[in-house]
Amino acid sequence: MVTPLSEIGIDAMRALLADYGLRIEQVEAGAPIPGSYWGEPEAGLVGNVLHVRADTPVHSALHEGCHFICMDEARRAGLHTDAGGTDTEENAVCYLQALLAPLLPGYSRARLFADMDAWGYHFILGSAQAWFDGDAEDAQAWLRQAGLIDEHDNLRRHLS
Repeated sequence: MVTPLSEIGIDAMRALLADYGLRIEQVEAGAPIPGSYWGEPEAGLVGNVLHVRADTPVHSALHEGCHFICMDEARRAGLHTDAGGTDTEENAVCYLQALLAPLLPGYSRARLFADMDAWGYHFILGSAQAWFDGDAEDAQAWLRQAGLIDEHDNLRRHLS
């Protein structure tokens, strides 16, 4: 079982992602989630709006939010459901969500990794934690180039 947004509350996620220009809209229980690539209860992206329900997994909201953060304005303008991007950008998205996870009260990086593993993320080293600790150099380089982390791999809390 992965951690749903209802467990930590939507307000912290809303505040965190607002720093990056992303708005969150909560969908009623049982209603379809606009822009959900994987289908309910997974988060959906349409433009600068992240759509979630109370049962949306925290990792899913973070992941889709990080896709938005990693995009340039041209891609954001046409964003609907499929974030696209390269494999290296996908790795950068996963790394960025791990940097953001501990900023959510009631959540942590360890909990994110457990949720990612339970959901079925696949990493060559076998787990999200092992990937983050030992095989994420391409993600770090991508995030540095994009200006989202500094030369010490510390998070920058603004869009470049």
